[in-house]
Amino acid sequence: MYNFEYKNPVKIIFGKGTIPNVVNEIPKNAKVLLTYGGGSIKKTGVYEQVTKVLNKIEFIEFGGIEANPHYETCMKAVDIIKKEKINFLLSVGGGSVLDATKFIAAATLYKNGDPWEILNRRNEIFVEEAMPIGAVLTLPATGSEMNGNSVITRISRMEKLAFGSPKVMPKFSILDPECVFTLPDTQVSNGVVDAFVHVVEQYLTFNVNSPIQDRFAESILTTLIEEGPKVLADRKDYESAANFMWSATMALNGLIGAGVAQDWATHLIGHELTALHGIDHAQTLAIVLPGMMHVKRQNKKDKILQYGERIWGIKSGTDNEKIDKAITKTIEFFESVGIKTTLPDYGVPAETINIIMARFEKRGNKLGENADIDFNEVGEILRNRL
Repeated sequence: MYNFEYKNPVKIIFGKGTIPNVVNEIPKNAKVLLTYGGGSIKKTGVYEQVTKVLNKIEFIEFGGIEANPHYETCMKAVDIIKKEKINFLLSVGGGSVLDATKFIAAATLYKNGDPWEILNRRNEIFVEEAMPIGAVLTLPATGSEMNGNSVITRISRMEKLAFGSPKVMPKFSILDPECVFTLPDTQVSNGVVDAFVHVVEQYLTFNVNSPIQDRFAESILTTLIEEGPKVLADRKDYESAANFMWSATMALNGLIGAGVAQDWATHLIGHELTALHGIDHAQTLAIVLPGMMHVKRQNKKDKILQYGERIWGIKSGTDNEKIDKAITKTIEFFESVGIKTTLPDYGVPAETINIIMARFEKRGNKLGENADIDFNEVGEILRNRL
């Protein structure tokens, strides 16, 4: 296992009926910007629960944050914050709302020009300060409620980029599994696949003798496989909803990634599909991951074989046959929860592959845990999904 430092300061308040606790976590002298998405929180009653207990706290609402949050929308919030002298941000919604809120928190205090540089030059520019954030999570998926990661789309450039900083980790996150009860199938399916691939990005790399991290990761994968279909079958199964919600949080709060190699190439390639075609994030992951496993089967062989045996019970055949079976099982699971896995399923033409390859060639960076995936291999991975 590699050396590592691990600290997660986010306070988690988990369980049914916990949303009203938000009033106890916000500073008494705060002037709050309440951020949310398309308004589903008003239909589900979450908005009423939050605003009812905030009656003695001054707050302004900012709705309309997109499912893939737009830079342009975030900058409108930054203008409001500066004008109204907001000093606390409260995200009420899913991971996209919280991702936007994190960027808003950093962009508001950024002093060196266009805040897009936080994303565009994320390896050179580090967030030095950010506004404090709290979260009420309504959709298990991204793990954003317990990490410092954010992904933002700039529509004018058709780019989707990410940044990460401990400065934008929420002060607290409230997770009420009953929020799952009102989610449509598509959002549950996306959440299951998103969390699953988060784990895979930190697990399907190479062995560094980290059995604790491996077993943690495998337990999350197994739980998602067991509980995801239960949530889809019965949205009001509280225990399954709770297990699903906690799995999504644990998938990306830094714990299973501490001391091990990490990949994230599937995410970076998937971001391009969202930027160019507007495909849901989890759907892009379901497209790219099987291709990644196929093309990088030699580099990832030991861990894919371990994954196949421990998660899917694959024990017979040659190594290549076992890897093929593991890929097939992964595809079957994604499709069993309602997520298609090929480019044609989403109407993506072969020409898109050349556009994505050109983008990675221009950037000059190589992807993967070994930094050995160049633009040509990106093309190979995507062509596998035609």
